[in-house]
Amino acid sequence: MTRLGYQIPNFTYPGIEGADIFKNVVAQARAAEAAGFDRVFVMDHFYQLPGIGAPEEPMFECYTMLSALAQHTEKVRLSALVTGNTYRHPTLLAKAVTALDHVSGGRATLGIGAGWFELEHNSLGYEFGTFTDRFEKLEEALQIIGPMLRNEKASLDGKHYQVSDAINSPAPLSKIPIMIGGAGEKKTLRMVAQYADESNLVGAGAADIPRKLAALDEHCDRLGRDRSEIDVTCLQMVVVAPTMEEAEADMAEIAAVKGWSDEIIEMAKSILVFGDADTVGEQLQAVMDAGLDGLTVDLPVNGHNPDRIALLGDIGLAATAN
Repeated sequence: MTRLGYQIPNFTYPGIEGADIFKNVVAQARAAEAAGFDRVFVMDHFYQLPGIGAPEEPMFECYTMLSALAQHTEKVRLSALVTGNTYRHPTLLAKAVTALDHVSGGRATLGIGAGWFELEHNSLGYEFGTFTDRFEKLEEALQIIGPMLRNEKASLDGKHYQVSDAINSPAPLSKIPIMIGGAGEKKTLRMVAQYADESNLVGAGAADIPRKLAALDEHCDRLGRDRSEIDVTCLQMVVVAPTMEEAEADMAEIAAVKGWSDEIIEMAKSILVFGDADTVGEQLQAVMDAGLDGLTVDLPVNGHNPDRIALLGDIGLAATAN
């Protein structure tokens, strides 16, 4: 499970361009491993997300990047947070995650979700479909990928996918956990109860978590699933620095690079877990105390600074210690 995960959602930082972008991603992954994080995530997107940057900003393909990071790390598990199911056929995704498991020496996790970024789909030619379509596809994909990751032949004559005795050879080196991202109480958490080892309640706040956990409990009871088999975490976007003044300076520096107005800066600060170590620690502790098994955090503003990663590691380890 992820007790403390580190996500890398941004590749646009002051003074980092061209060939330095990948070097900085490697530096972040290594700094996270050294700081005690047990899993490193990257986003599965091709355009930068609204709220973090513009579509034109750099964004690497997820599984190529994870496989590369496997060569520069030793202990951390590696995953997408989360794979957009709509971007790959399930059999290809099963093969990609299995390859990641081999090149990392058994450190792969499959993080997966239904997909949501309509601009990305329309611009790059991926079928977006309706909300219902995407969740139907996700469920069918899980019925294919799950057996393939267990070294079983997969067959499905579904509405969206048709496969016949799909073979995944070589088999994964390890039992690859399946983590479903999302906080929808009716569809997403039901699929967690039915198919997953882990849940990441992406976007849920501390006040929402008890209700989400209760919904998951209900799905497990109804399906006959042992709730204790499922670990639940949550992604929190963070800006932390030793002092509030340094956090403000970090925000001003990234705003200059991305062209953010004062209004955007203030909006970002209201959404992010923002502040000095004590302030951020209190907020992350409140999220953990809502009933989670672990945390995933990121530093979209100042992740290029290894000292900030180390600081966040100390804070996160303290929040998840109990």
